Amino acid sequence: MAGSRSRAAPSVDGWIFAAFALGALALFVRVWLHDHPEHNPWAPLNIADPVGWATQRKLAALRDDPAECRAFLDRAAIAYRSLEPIGEGACRRADRTVLINDAETGLALRPANPQATCPVNAALALWMRHAVQPAAQERLGARVVALDQLGTANCRRIGGGEEGQWSEHATGNAIDIGGFFLADGRRIAVLGDWDDDSDASAFLHDVRDGACETFTTVLSPDYNSAHADHLHLDQADRTGGWSACR
Repeated sequence: MAGSRSRAAPSVDGWIFAAFALGALALFVRVWLHDHPEHNPWAPLNIADPVGWATQRKLAALRDDPAECRAFLDRAAIAYRSLEPIGEGACRRADRTVLINDAETGLALRPANPQATCPVNAALALWMRHAVQPAAQERLGARVVALDQLGTANCRRIGGGEEGQWSEHATGNAIDIGGFFLADGRRIAVLGDWDDDSDASAFLHDVRDGACETFTTVLSPDYNSAHADHLHLDQADRTGGWSACR
């Protein structure tokens, strides 16, 4: 028929080339993911790996897998103690983990022994290693030896009212950080240093931004006046994997 066109069937060589190309691509991806475990969702979470595309997904998985969360702390050689569940209803604290202070890594909390969920402590460890300590060295020329924490578990609703959504603090799934103690004796405080045109202010903004890569909620003085003196960090279960960073 005039004007009709026929299609040539793909040749055997074409199919062989396509299969070879797909195989080579699959091999490349496999090798690349092996060399970049921070982007590999199937690789175990490792504190030595930089924060990558898959880090948030791996941290989110720890919420439903307490054993794997504690295995991560074990692999990272982070000293901790697990406590029995307490409470009931919205304030049931089924996951209580206490970090044992380690000034060498800076994963030390003052006051000591706050009780938080294992995923909060896991994210805290990653944040210290990959955000806090590098920013402290770059901006302040000193290591962080401890965090000034303002609380973890508190059976209350958001804003402290009698109605509304329960706070992540109700289950200990949050921590408030008010400042940072440095090896040279300085204390960098969110209240007082946040808005200064100083290296301390730049450091605080850096660590806030870095926290957004490991916590699902990060609220700072830029959010509202209720957070003028601290960084609120939590591991809320957010459908779709989105995070709040303000």
